[in-house]
Amino acid sequence: MNLIKQFVLVSVATLVISCGGKTQTPENNAEPQQTYEWKLVTSWPKNFPGLGKAPETFANYVERMSNGRLKIKVFGAGQMVPGFEVFDTVSSGAAQMGHSGSYYWKGKAPAAQIFTAIPFGMNATEFNGWLHYGGGMEMWRELYAPFNLIPFAGGNTGVQMAGWFKKEINSVEDLKGLKMRIPGLGGEVLKKVGGIPIALTGGELFTSLQSGAIDATEWVGPYNDLSFGLYKAAKYYYYSGWHEPGASLEFMVNKQAYESLPADLQAIIEVATRAVNQDMLDEYTAANKDAMEALVNVHGVDMRPLPDDVIDALRSASAEVMQEQSAADPTFDKVYKSYLKFQEGVKNYHKISELEYYLNRDNN
Repeated sequence: MNLIKQFVLVSVATLVISCGGKTQTPENNAEPQQTYEWKLVTSWPKNFPGLGKAPETFANYVERMSNGRLKIKVFGAGQMVPGFEVFDTVSSGAAQMGHSGSYYWKGKAPAAQIFTAIPFGMNATEFNGWLHYGGGMEMWRELYAPFNLIPFAGGNTGVQMAGWFKKEINSVEDLKGLKMRIPGLGGEVLKKVGGIPIALTGGELFTSLQSGAIDATEWVGPYNDLSFGLYKAAKYYYYSGWHEPGASLEFMVNKQAYESLPADLQAIIEVATRAVNQDMLDEYTAANKDAMEALVNVHGVDMRPLPDDVIDALRSASAEVMQEQSAADPTFDKVYKSYLKFQEGVKNYHKISELEYYLNRDNN
Protein backbone atom coordinates (compact mmCIF):
# COMPACT_ATOMS: atom_id res chain seq x y z
CA MET A 1 0.00 0.00 0.00
CA ASN A 2 2.84 2.41 0.82
CA LEU A 3 4.48 1.64 -2.54
CA ILE A 4 1.20 2.41 -4.33
CA LYS A 5 0.88 5.75 -2.49
CA GLN A 6 4.45 6.71 -3.38
CA PHE A 7 3.84 5.84 -7.04
CA VAL A 8 0.69 8.00 -7.12
CA LEU A 9 2.49 10.93 -5.50
CA VAL A 10 5.37 10.77 -7.96
CA SER A 11 2.95 10.55 -10.90
CA VAL A 12 0.96 13.58 -9.72
CA ALA A 13 4.14 15.60 -9.11
CA THR A 14 5.38 14.77 -12.60
CA LEU A 15 2.05 15.85 -14.09
CA VAL A 16 2.07 19.14 -12.14
CA ILE A 17 5.60 19.95 -13.24
CA SER A 18 4.79 19.20 -16.88
CA CYS A 19 1.75 21.52 -16.79
CA GLY A 20 3.20 24.18 -14.55
CA GLY A 21 4.77 26.40 -17.20
CA LYS A 22 8.38 25.37 -16.66
CA THR A 23 8.39 23.43 -19.93
CA GLN A 24 8.75 25.93 -22.79
CA THR A 25 5.97 26.02 -25.36
CA PRO A 26 6.39 27.02 -29.00
CA GLU A 27 5.21 30.50 -28.00
CA ASN A 28 8.02 30.79 -25.45
CA ASN A 29 10.55 29.80 -28.06
CA ALA A 30 9.19 32.16 -30.75
CA GLU A 31 11.43 34.93 -31.99
CA PRO A 32 10.38 38.45 -30.87
CA GLN A 33 8.14 40.05 -33.51
CA GLN A 34 9.49 43.05 -35.38
CA THR A 35 8.32 46.48 -34.28
CA TYR A 36 7.81 49.53 -36.50
CA GLU A 37 7.89 53.26 -35.80
CA TRP A 38 6.14 55.53 -38.28
CA LYS A 39 5.65 59.26 -38.75
CA LEU A 40 2.26 60.70 -39.66
CA VAL A 41 2.12 64.31 -40.93
CA THR A 42 -1.12 66.30 -41.08
CA SER A 43 -2.58 69.49 -42.51
CA TRP A 44 -4.14 70.48 -39.17
CA PRO A 45 -2.90 72.07 -35.94
CA LYS A 46 -1.74 69.47 -33.45
CA ASN A 47 -4.67 67.95 -31.53
CA PHE A 48 -7.14 70.38 -33.16
CA PRO A 49 -10.72 69.28 -32.32
CA GLY A 50 -12.14 66.88 -34.86
CA LEU A 51 -9.66 67.15 -37.72
CA GLY A 52 -6.55 67.03 -35.57
CA LYS A 53 -7.98 64.54 -33.11
CA ALA A 54 -8.63 61.92 -35.82
CA PRO A 55 -4.97 61.03 -36.57
CA GLU A 56 -4.23 60.87 -32.83
CA THR A 57 -7.14 58.47 -32.33
CA PHE A 58 -5.93 56.41 -35.28
CA ALA A 59 -2.40 56.15 -33.86
CA ASN A 60 -3.79 55.09 -30.50
CA TYR A 61 -6.00 52.40 -32.07
CA VAL A 62 -3.09 51.00 -34.09
CA GLU A 63 -0.71 50.81 -31.14
CA ARG A 64 -3.31 49.09 -28.96
CA MET A 65 -4.44 46.59 -31.58
CA SER A 66 -0.86 45.75 -32.56
CA ASN A 67 0.21 45.41 -28.91
CA GLY A 68 2.87 48.05 -29.50
CA ARG A 69 4.33 46.50 -32.65
CA LEU A 70 3.38 49.55 -34.75
CA LYS A 71 3.80 52.95 -33.13
CA ILE A 72 2.86 56.08 -35.04
CA LYS A 73 4.01 59.58 -34.06
CA VAL A 74 1.65 62.32 -35.23
CA PHE A 75 2.94 65.72 -36.39
CA GLY A 76 0.63 68.72 -36.68
CA ALA A 77 0.87 71.17 -39.55
CA GLY A 78 4.22 72.98 -39.40
CA GLN A 79 5.81 70.65 -36.86
CA MET A 80 7.57 68.55 -39.48
CA VAL A 81 6.31 70.01 -42.76
CA PRO A 82 3.74 72.70 -43.71
CA GLY A 83 0.15 71.55 -44.10
CA PHE A 84 0.20 71.79 -47.89
CA GLU A 85 3.28 69.55 -48.17
CA VAL A 86 1.73 66.41 -46.69
CA PHE A 87 1.17 64.76 -50.08
CA ASP A 88 4.77 65.13 -51.27
CA THR A 89 6.21 64.17 -47.88
CA VAL A 90 4.37 60.83 -47.79
CA SER A 91 4.89 60.21 -51.49
CA SER A 92 8.66 60.53 -51.05
CA GLY A 93 8.71 58.31 -47.96
CA ALA A 94 10.00 61.05 -45.65
CA ALA A 95 6.91 60.17 -43.57
CA GLN A 96 5.05 56.90 -43.83
CA MET A 97 1.55 58.40 -43.46
CA GLY A 98 -0.42 61.60 -43.82
CA HIS A 99 -3.85 62.97 -42.90
CA SER A 100 -5.33 65.74 -45.00
CA GLY A 101 -8.01 66.67 -47.54
CA SER A 102 -7.61 65.40 -51.09
CA TYR A 103 -8.85 68.62 -52.68
CA TYR A 104 -5.56 70.28 -51.73
CA TRP A 105 -3.86 68.21 -54.43
CA LYS A 106 -5.88 69.35 -57.44
CA GLY A 107 -2.69 70.64 -59.07
CA LYS A 108 -1.28 67.11 -59.05
CA ALA A 109 -4.46 65.23 -59.97
CA PRO A 110 -7.63 67.26 -60.67
CA ALA A 111 -9.85 64.27 -59.87
CA ALA A 112 -8.50 64.21 -56.31
CA GLN A 113 -10.97 67.00 -55.48
CA ILE A 114 -13.90 64.61 -55.92
CA PHE A 115 -12.72 62.54 -52.96
CA THR A 116 -13.24 65.42 -50.53
CA ALA A 117 -16.47 67.00 -51.70
CA ILE A 118 -18.44 68.12 -54.72
CA PRO A 119 -20.66 71.22 -54.46
CA PHE A 120 -24.29 70.15 -54.16
CA GLY A 121 -23.04 66.56 -54.15
CA MET A 122 -23.43 63.63 -51.77
CA ASN A 123 -23.55 63.90 -48.00
CA ALA A 124 -21.34 61.83 -45.69
CA THR A 125 -23.55 58.73 -45.62
CA GLU A 126 -24.01 58.71 -49.38
CA PHE A 127 -20.34 59.36 -50.10
CA ASN A 128 -19.19 56.54 -47.82
CA GLY A 129 -21.61 54.22 -49.60
CA TRP A 130 -20.11 55.11 -52.98
CA LEU A 131 -16.55 54.95 -51.69
CA HIS A 132 -16.72 51.54 -50.03
CA TYR A 133 -19.48 49.79 -52.00
CA GLY A 134 -19.85 51.72 -55.25
CA GLY A 135 -16.37 51.55 -56.74
CA GLY A 136 -15.09 54.88 -55.43
CA MET A 137 -12.19 53.50 -53.40
CA GLU A 138 -10.85 51.51 -56.34
CA MET A 139 -10.79 54.68 -58.46
CA TRP A 140 -9.13 56.66 -55.68
CA ARG A 141 -6.35 54.11 -55.32
CA GLU A 142 -5.86 53.99 -59.06
CA LEU A 143 -5.56 57.79 -59.07
CA TYR A 144 -2.94 57.85 -56.29
CA ALA A 145 -0.91 54.86 -57.51
CA PRO A 146 1.47 56.93 -59.72
CA PHE A 147 2.35 58.97 -56.63
CA ASN A 148 3.39 55.94 -54.58
CA LEU A 149 0.40 56.41 -52.25
CA ILE A 150 -2.45 54.27 -50.94
CA PRO A 151 -5.47 56.33 -49.78
CA PHE A 152 -7.99 55.44 -47.08
CA ALA A 153 -11.06 57.38 -45.93
CA GLY A 154 -10.07 59.37 -42.85
CA GLY A 155 -13.19 60.95 -41.41
CA ASN A 156 -16.08 63.13 -42.48
CA THR A 157 -17.33 66.43 -41.05
CA GLY A 158 -20.88 66.12 -42.34
CA VAL A 159 -22.58 69.12 -43.98
CA GLN A 160 -20.50 72.23 -43.40
CA MET A 161 -21.51 75.86 -42.94
CA ALA A 162 -21.35 78.33 -45.83
CA GLY A 163 -18.90 80.44 -43.85
CA TRP A 164 -18.10 83.67 -42.02
CA PHE A 165 -18.58 86.98 -43.82
CA LYS A 166 -17.68 90.51 -42.82
CA LYS A 167 -20.60 91.91 -44.79
CA GLU A 168 -24.16 90.81 -45.48
CA ILE A 169 -24.81 88.64 -48.51
CA ASN A 170 -28.12 89.74 -50.00
CA SER A 171 -27.57 88.88 -53.67
CA VAL A 172 -25.07 87.34 -56.07
CA GLU A 173 -23.65 90.82 -56.62
CA ASP A 174 -22.32 90.75 -53.07
CA LEU A 175 -20.06 87.81 -54.00
CA LYS A 176 -18.31 89.68 -56.79
CA GLY A 177 -14.80 90.66 -55.84
CA LEU A 178 -15.18 88.90 -52.48
CA LYS A 179 -11.87 87.45 -51.26
CA MET A 180 -12.76 84.19 -49.57
CA ARG A 181 -10.80 81.26 -48.26
CA ILE A 182 -12.45 78.34 -50.01
CA PRO A 183 -10.53 75.41 -51.53
CA GLY A 184 -11.31 72.75 -54.10
CA LEU A 185 -14.24 72.78 -56.46
CA GLY A 186 -16.11 75.20 -54.22
CA GLY A 187 -13.40 77.75 -54.96
CA GLU A 188 -13.88 77.24 -58.69
CA VAL A 189 -17.61 77.84 -58.28
CA LEU A 190 -17.02 81.06 -56.32
CA LYS A 191 -14.71 82.24 -59.08
CA LYS A 192 -17.42 81.49 -61.63
CA VAL A 193 -19.81 83.93 -59.90
CA GLY A 194 -17.16 86.64 -59.57
CA GLY A 195 -15.52 85.89 -56.21
CA ILE A 196 -11.82 85.41 -55.51
CA PRO A 197 -10.97 82.04 -53.91
CA ILE A 198 -7.86 81.97 -51.71
CA ALA A 199 -6.07 78.88 -50.39
CA LEU A 200 -5.11 79.02 -46.71
CA THR A 201 -4.47 76.39 -44.05
CA GLY A 202 -6.57 76.40 -40.89
CA GLY A 203 -3.90 78.08 -38.79
CA GLU A 204 -3.96 81.16 -41.05
CA LEU A 205 -7.70 81.79 -41.05
CA PHE A 206 -8.27 83.98 -37.99
CA THR A 207 -5.45 86.46 -38.58
CA SER A 208 -6.25 86.69 -42.31
CA LEU A 209 -9.91 87.39 -41.60
CA GLN A 210 -9.15 89.80 -38.78
CA SER A 211 -6.57 91.76 -40.77
CA GLY A 212 -8.76 92.08 -43.85
CA ALA A 213 -6.51 89.94 -46.04
CA ILE A 214 -9.71 88.02 -46.79
CA ASP A 215 -13.35 89.15 -46.61
CA ALA A 216 -14.82 85.76 -45.76
CA THR A 217 -13.86 82.20 -44.94
CA GLU A 218 -15.44 78.82 -44.80
CA TRP A 219 -13.83 76.34 -42.45
CA VAL A 220 -15.96 73.49 -41.16
CA GLY A 221 -18.86 74.15 -38.82
CA PRO A 222 -19.75 75.39 -35.33
CA TYR A 223 -17.47 72.92 -33.50
CA ASN A 224 -14.25 73.97 -35.23
CA ASP A 225 -15.27 77.55 -35.95
CA LEU A 226 -15.90 78.18 -32.26
CA SER A 227 -12.47 76.73 -31.42
CA PHE A 228 -10.80 79.17 -33.81
CA GLY A 229 -12.80 82.11 -32.46
CA LEU A 230 -13.88 83.14 -35.96
CA TYR A 231 -16.89 84.93 -34.49
CA LYS A 232 -14.47 87.58 -33.21
CA ALA A 233 -13.34 88.43 -36.73
CA ALA A 234 -16.57 88.33 -38.77
CA LYS A 235 -20.15 89.23 -37.88
CA TYR A 236 -22.24 87.09 -40.22
CA TYR A 237 -22.39 83.30 -40.18
CA TYR A 238 -24.16 81.77 -43.18
CA TYR A 239 -25.52 78.31 -43.91
CA SER A 240 -25.80 75.83 -45.53
CA GLY A 241 -22.59 74.34 -46.85
CA TRP A 242 -23.40 74.07 -50.56
CA HIS A 243 -19.67 73.67 -51.30
CA GLU A 244 -18.97 70.76 -48.91
CA PRO A 245 -22.12 68.74 -48.18
CA GLY A 246 -20.03 66.01 -46.56
CA ALA A 247 -16.34 66.77 -46.54
CA SER A 248 -14.33 63.54 -46.49
CA LEU A 249 -10.80 63.55 -45.10
CA GLU A 250 -8.07 61.14 -46.10
CA PHE A 251 -5.33 58.99 -44.68
CA MET A 252 -2.58 58.33 -47.19
CA VAL A 253 0.11 55.67 -46.75
CA ASN A 254 3.43 55.37 -48.53
CA LYS A 255 3.19 52.27 -50.71
CA GLN A 256 6.60 50.79 -49.82
CA ALA A 257 6.04 51.39 -46.11
CA TYR A 258 2.65 49.67 -46.25
CA GLU A 259 3.95 46.69 -48.19
CA SER A 260 6.81 46.26 -45.73
CA LEU A 261 4.32 45.45 -42.96
CA PRO A 262 3.13 41.90 -42.23
CA ALA A 263 -0.43 41.13 -43.26
CA ASP A 264 -1.89 41.48 -39.76
CA LEU A 265 -0.53 45.03 -39.33
CA GLN A 266 -1.84 45.98 -42.76
CA ALA A 267 -5.25 44.75 -41.65
CA ILE A 268 -5.00 46.78 -38.45
CA ILE A 269 -4.37 49.94 -40.48
CA GLU A 270 -7.38 49.19 -42.66
CA VAL A 271 -9.68 48.56 -39.70
CA ALA A 272 -8.41 51.56 -37.73
CA THR A 273 -9.00 53.95 -40.64
CA ARG A 274 -12.56 52.67 -41.04
CA ALA A 275 -13.15 53.16 -37.32
CA VAL A 276 -11.81 56.72 -37.38
CA ASN A 277 -13.79 57.52 -40.52
CA GLN A 278 -17.02 56.84 -38.62
CA ASP A 279 -15.79 58.22 -35.30
CA MET A 280 -15.15 61.68 -36.75
CA LEU A 281 -18.68 61.94 -38.13
CA ASP A 282 -20.09 60.88 -34.77
CA GLU A 283 -17.97 63.47 -32.98
CA TYR A 284 -19.03 66.31 -35.28
CA THR A 285 -22.70 65.36 -34.97
CA ALA A 286 -22.49 65.57 -31.18
CA ALA A 287 -20.21 68.61 -30.92
CA ASN A 288 -21.74 70.84 -33.60
CA LYS A 289 -25.10 71.08 -31.88
CA ASP A 290 -23.53 72.29 -28.62
CA ALA A 291 -21.16 74.69 -30.36
CA MET A 292 -24.01 76.18 -32.41
CA GLU A 293 -25.94 76.94 -29.25
CA ALA A 294 -22.86 78.59 -27.73
CA LEU A 295 -22.21 80.73 -30.79
CA VAL A 296 -25.79 82.01 -30.87
CA ASN A 297 -26.72 82.19 -27.20
CA VAL A 298 -23.37 83.10 -25.62
CA HIS A 299 -21.56 85.02 -28.34
CA GLY A 300 -24.56 86.52 -30.11
CA VAL A 301 -23.57 85.35 -33.58
CA ASP A 302 -25.87 86.41 -36.43
CA MET A 303 -26.59 83.08 -38.15
CA ARG A 304 -28.44 83.32 -41.47
CA PRO A 305 -29.35 81.20 -44.51
CA LEU A 306 -27.92 82.25 -47.86
CA PRO A 307 -30.66 83.86 -50.01
CA ASP A 308 -32.43 81.54 -52.44
CA ASP A 309 -31.21 83.40 -55.52
CA VAL A 310 -27.60 83.08 -54.30
CA ILE A 311 -28.04 79.32 -53.85
CA ASP A 312 -29.60 79.08 -57.31
CA ALA A 313 -26.69 80.96 -58.88
CA LEU A 314 -24.14 78.78 -57.07
CA ARG A 315 -25.95 75.62 -58.15
CA SER A 316 -25.90 76.72 -61.80
CA ALA A 317 -22.25 77.70 -61.56
CA SER A 318 -21.46 74.31 -59.99
CA ALA A 319 -22.95 72.47 -62.96
CA GLU A 320 -20.79 74.54 -65.31
CA VAL A 321 -17.65 73.91 -63.29
CA MET A 322 -18.21 70.16 -63.24
CA GLN A 323 -18.75 70.11 -67.02
CA GLU A 324 -15.55 72.09 -67.58
CA GLN A 325 -13.52 69.90 -65.23
CA SER A 326 -14.79 66.74 -66.92
CA ALA A 327 -14.00 68.11 -70.40
CA ALA A 328 -10.48 69.07 -69.34
CA ASP A 329 -9.42 65.80 -67.73
CA PRO A 330 -10.45 62.26 -68.80
CA THR A 331 -9.73 60.80 -65.37
CA PHE A 332 -11.86 63.46 -63.68
CA ASP A 333 -14.64 62.64 -66.13
CA LYS A 334 -14.40 58.90 -65.40
CA VAL A 335 -14.52 59.34 -61.62
CA TYR A 336 -17.25 61.96 -61.75
CA LYS A 337 -19.49 59.77 -63.90
CA SER A 338 -19.21 56.98 -61.33
CA TYR A 339 -19.91 59.45 -58.51
CA LEU A 340 -22.89 60.98 -60.33
CA LYS A 341 -24.45 57.61 -61.17
CA PHE A 342 -24.33 56.58 -57.51
CA GLN A 343 -25.65 59.97 -56.39
CA GLU A 344 -28.67 59.77 -58.70
CA GLY A 345 -29.60 56.34 -57.39
CA VAL A 346 -29.15 57.11 -53.72
CA LYS A 347 -30.93 60.46 -54.11
CA ASN A 348 -34.06 58.71 -55.33
CA TYR A 349 -33.95 56.31 -52.40
CA HIS A 350 -33.30 59.03 -49.82
CA LYS A 351 -36.28 61.03 -51.07
CA ILE A 352 -38.59 58.32 -49.77
CA SER A 353 -36.48 57.39 -46.75
CA GLU A 354 -34.29 60.04 -45.08
CA LEU A 355 -35.98 63.15 -46.50
CA GLU A 356 -39.48 61.81 -46.00
CA TYR A 357 -38.65 60.87 -42.43
CA TYR A 358 -37.24 64.34 -41.64
CA LEU A 359 -40.34 66.00 -43.05
CA ASN A 360 -42.67 63.77 -41.05
CA ARG A 361 -40.63 64.05 -37.87
CA ASP A 362 -40.30 67.83 -37.93
CA ASN A 363 -43.73 68.74 -39.27
CA ASN A 364 -45.27 69.98 -36.04
